[in-house]
Amino acid sequence: MTVTISDIAEKVGVSHATVSRVLNNSGYVKDETREKVLKVIKELNYTPSAIARSLSTSKTNTIGVIVPDINNLFFGEIIKGITEIADEHNLNIILCDTDENKDKELKAINVLKEQRIQGLIITPTFYKDSGNSENLNTLKNLGIPIILIDGHVEYLDFSGVFIDHIKGAYDGTAALIEAGHTKVAIITGDMNSRPAKERLLGYEKALEANNIPIENDYIFNGNYKYETAYEITKQILKMDNRPTAIFVSSNTMILGCIKAFYEEKLNIPKDMAIIGFDKVDVLNIIGMNISFINGPSIELGRIGMKMLLEDLNSKGRNEIKRITILPELLLKGSEKYIENNCE
Repeated sequence: MTVTISDIAEKVGVSHATVSRVLNNSGYVKDETREKVLKVIKELNYTPSAIARSLSTSKTNTIGVIVPDINNLFFGEIIKGITEIADEHNLNIILCDTDENKDKELKAINVLKEQRIQGLIITPTFYKDSGNSENLNTLKNLGIPIILIDGHVEYLDFSGVFIDHIKGAYDGTAALIEAGHTKVAIITGDMNSRPAKERLLGYEKALEANNIPIENDYIFNGNYKYETAYEITKQILKMDNRPTAIFVSSNTMILGCIKAFYEEKLNIPKDMAIIGFDKVDVLNIIGMNISFINGPSIELGRIGMKMLLEDLNSKGRNEIKRITILPELLLKGSEKYIENNCE
């Protein structure tokens, strides 16, 4: 049997409003009456309805989080960082995964709006949308604090925390060049996203800094998907003048590359060198030492959640803040150049 506020009020002999004031700790209630109400609440094992409370107060203890791919370890660790800080402040989280689909993203925003969330943390998919896009306008009209995590939005200014993708890709490509590679390919991410564009720019800057011509034949447009990287790697391995190394723009795509290498019975780095952006824990577990650019994903989540808390506590006086975190290059040997490899 579900216990209601009316049940409590009837047993104590007070009004419905008095019980509500005790539950919400608002308004005056005599100490003696408050103690009686609290005693009955405990006896009846009453649990307040979060939905009902939000209807009466127009406020919940909940924030929304929207990410493009929950299966990606990078976003999983961002969520972990968000949760750590949210738990410390007794905040609940509603998580939505858009699968990098703008229609799913719009639906997620509207669902969270219905849940009366206090604030939103989002990695958006609509980086290059026009100023009148439905996703952008819906987000703009939420009327709550919004924090971006590693995903920019044109036409609107939101606070956020980001990785320096240009530096990360530059360092990774430069490491391949320093190891002796002059024919370095790149598999980009989805070029509709700013991180993918910046990683390509970092790759190109590293080549230019080392007086290596940028070869369009070595630039392959990916989409962060495992299957796409697998197919692209198959193409690379069939090239007459194939590269000796590949810079891979995401952790999920590294797995697609490795599958292609494995099927062709190729050794890393003897036959083909590789560096990826973001780690893949499973590779460490099986003893495959792949060099990568480490984006501090858990810290991104922590900082993003702290920024949201600051905005929630600022009572509308929050300023736009943008924090950029430097990634770290971790070399494990897969970047090495071995004479006559890939020839």
